Amino acid sequence: MTVSECCVQGFTWDGTPAGRTGKLASNDTYITGDNPDKAIMIIHDLFGWTFKNLRLLADHYARETGATVYLPDFFGGEVVAPEPIIEERFAELNLPAFLQRNSRAAREPEIFACARALRSEHGFRKIGAAGFCYGGWACLRLAAAEHASAPLVDAISIGHPSLTVEADIDSVNPAIPVQVLAPEFDHAFTAELKVYTFTTLQKLGVTFDYQHFPGATHACFVRGDEKKAGERAAMIRGKNAAVNWFKEQLE
Repeated sequence: MTVSECCVQGFTWDGTPAGRTGKLASNDTYITGDNPDKAIMIIHDLFGWTFKNLRLLADHYARETGATVYLPDFFGGEVVAPEPIIEERFAELNLPAFLQRNSRAAREPEIFACARALRSEHGFRKIGAAGFCYGGWACLRLAAAEHASAPLVDAISIGHPSLTVEADIDSVNPAIPVQVLAPEFDHAFTAELKVYTFTTLQKLGVTFDYQHFPGATHACFVRGDEKKAGERAAMIRGKNAAVNWFKEQLE
């Protein structure tokens, strides 16, 4: 893909990830960018840290925000085949067993450890976290008021969050700006939870950006399926929204 094609399409769909693999805390991690001052940690969805679109998304974040971007593995080396997810053939996947192995309780400590490592070991002054589906609840936990004395992040962006409960919204630190990217059709981020999120963040006094994506469905911000009408446009818009958010909030 040429530079002009990239600019027209807004995303390097057929590109090759430009980053490298390393470690963050003890987790295998895709790393892209080289800014020593600000970082963004992406917390993946069911596709996992090896999914090409996620790595390309990390590259876009790094280029367009100027941050160093980390995409750690939070599934303990387990990788789910992407085709059934893309084509929504979920009956072929044993998701209950997978989610039991990768429950919130199982993965939260290492998610916190990776965020702490960005500041304490790598010395980043500003840290953002972006989470999609599974990563949505994790970003809200990173932004929780329980960390107010030593904040783990400075801003978060969540897209079509799953496994999220009202208590996650209730506990957000009012000092941590929150961006919400919400597809119209979402079995995990229900209409009721969307309303609860919108009203509760206002009550808490959180600086937030809520963006509604008409016609879009759950997973659109990572999957980018060309066979689904409007999904690639939604992924591009979601990417642009997150880039602009972090450029503003991580200064």
